[in-house]
Amino acid sequence: MNYNLILVRFGELTIKGRNRRRFESLMFTNIKQALASFSKLEFERSYGRLFIHLNGENFDAVSERLSEIFGLSSFSPVVRAENKVEAIQDAALQVMRGLERTPKTFKVTVRRTWKDFPHDSQQMNHLVGAHVLRNTPDLKVDVRNPEIELKVDIQAEATFVYCRVIPGAGGFPIGMNGKAMLLLSGGIDSPVAGWMAMRKGLEIEAVHFHSYPFTSEQATEKVVSLTQRLAHYGGRLKLHLVPFTEIQTMLAQKGRENLIITLMRRSMLRIAEKLAERSGALALVTGDSLGQVASQTLGSMNVIGRTVSLPLLRPLVMMDKLDIIRQAEKIGTYETSILPYEDCCTLFVPKSPATNPNLHVVERIEAGMKAELERLIEEAVAGTETVLIDSRGRVPTARKAEAAGTADEDRWF
Repeated sequence: MNYNLILVRFGELTIKGRNRRRFESLMFTNIKQALASFSKLEFERSYGRLFIHLNGENFDAVSERLSEIFGLSSFSPVVRAENKVEAIQDAALQVMRGLERTPKTFKVTVRRTWKDFPHDSQQMNHLVGAHVLRNTPDLKVDVRNPEIELKVDIQAEATFVYCRVIPGAGGFPIGMNGKAMLLLSGGIDSPVAGWMAMRKGLEIEAVHFHSYPFTSEQATEKVVSLTQRLAHYGGRLKLHLVPFTEIQTMLAQKGRENLIITLMRRSMLRIAEKLAERSGALALVTGDSLGQVASQTLGSMNVIGRTVSLPLLRPLVMMDKLDIIRQAEKIGTYETSILPYEDCCTLFVPKSPATNPNLHVVERIEAGMKAELERLIEEAVAGTETVLIDSRGRVPTARKAEAAGTADEDRWF
């Protein structure tokens, strides 16, 4: 059956009052932007839901994109009918006849939101079910375990009849809960952490530390590709490329090999916090998972995290590695993450890194190089290159885009 109408249901609707209005406004904007490539679509807003008129667009293609949009609870291809018994019965029969495979059993579930409709839900269950049975001789009713549940939703403006409920990505629309800076390495974990942060309504900007010439251009392009994949879910993302060579070299020369990872990560957080303050971000997001490596023991995370005053969000902290890998495969970042290009976190790795560093010892080491470290951190922030990434890759500047005839500043997905 070729459906022309999709009913979209928003998620997290425990939100009340003014926040709910903002939630729905952001959802509507994000859905329109995500579906911008489908030029024939028309959108119709209603309280707590959205209707999309396909107008000939392919349902499967639109459905695939809808399932990736954060804040969307579920959606269904529906047939719209007048609020008249005969029209609803005809729509129900149309939906049942349009199934790819004829079921042996079914049941009808009527939801009568519009209380002025002359028949209650139980009466409509019987009226619709009996009509379908009369016109489908081999079909039987099974209220406990039906092959198909025929749903009838009676609203004030119309009645909507459907069988399929397709899950959405859930969560909050991006931007609902503010902005955060994602520390994005080239590994498996941090892209998943970024995806989870966006799903909870955070707009993110990514921060990547490189140590050229110790790390290659391929390693940077790998991170660009990961950001590009995240942009598929979150629209355009800023990627801040931070030169970390001088800091990493200086720390390596201090002779505290077992603490170099701890000292490096503390410096990274300091830089990320400065970039966050410049961008108006209110939190930092990392891909830490408890106990996974030496820097992610509880003792290490305690010492590293005390460096900054902004909230440090760790979405993966209680996840197992296999669960993180499965999520990376699901969101499309895994194959890029396992490409064999080293990032700065894999350089100067000691044979026996500290798993329970002493905060006072670390602070004393940093105090001994305070002036030099602060200078190098300021230079790293000043030397940071910021690029804009969308789902197709690096976005040219407005001037370059106009020269190439591809300016599209209003396009976000």
